[in-house]
Amino acid sequence: MKNKLLFDFTVNKENNTINIKREFASELPLVWDAFTKQEILDQWWAPEPFQNKTKILDFREGGIWHYAMVSPENKMHWNRFDYEKIETQKMFTGWDGFCDEEGTFVETEFSRIHWENSFKNNSKSTIVNVTLTLDSLDDLEKIIKMGSKEGFTAGLNQLNKLLLVLK
Repeated sequence: MKNKLLFDFTVNKENNTINIKREFASELPLVWDAFTKQEILDQWWAPEPFQNKTKILDFREGGIWHYAMVSPENKMHWNRFDYEKIETQKMFTGWDGFCDEEGTFVETEFSRIHWENSFKNNSKSTIVNVTLTLDSLDDLEKIIKMGSKEGFTAGLNQLNKLLLVLK
């Protein structure tokens, strides 16, 4: 089963979305924790050689995740995710964007991104479905050019390895 896990990365330019489906050979509670608990998130979120550093994780509707992806040169790339809706072990949504160390959103070349993350138990595996929605085709093309596919794929591969260890 390990070699046949679902992975799909689809860009839809008509509705300015990226959809990522990834199956993990782990049970739903552990996969959910990997997306919602700081001690696990920080181990896989930033693609190597970057590391993730969470400053605040307040996982609740109206809460935030304020974090930095730290380069090997110790340069901090700050982001903030504002949680909108949460249904435990089913889904969560929110808005992600670049910010400063204090958590204040900063102007960038593209707007904040809306995330919809859903989790589905599939017998002995879990399918995670992530939909990123951007404001415009221009924003979508910029984030693709920035390496979002490669970065997100690397992070999910790191998560897959970590889940095998955490089982």
